[in-house]
Amino acid sequence: MSENNQLRDVFAAIADPTRRRLIRLLAETEELPLHELTSQFPMGRTAVSKHLTILKEAGLVLDRRVGRETRFRLNASPLREIQDWVDFYRKFWSMNMLRLNQLLEEEEEE
Repeated sequence: MSENNQLRDVFAAIADPTRRRLIRLLAETEELPLHELTSQFPMGRTAVSKHLTILKEAGLVLDRRVGRETRFRLNASPLREIQDWVDFYRKFWSMNMLRLNQLLEEEEEE
């Protein structure tokens, strides 16, 4: 986990397709109330709330009360951990493919 005092691992939080879709929906707008998020899924309000709680524990979602309504918005900064991880392996595979190409070229020259 990163330095954000997260209660839950970001990788675990985004492992579920429903939570990834919630992230996508929140990324497309400034903030959404729970009822609008719930209407996007074939599940009840309680199930969507549980997914949002997991995203909140990972630091990916922030919420605020407006009257009787809870509104949610994306906090994308914890996704940097995933981007860094993917970037490391992108470089890793690029270097390995470069080495493989060099070996194949050397064999063709012999």
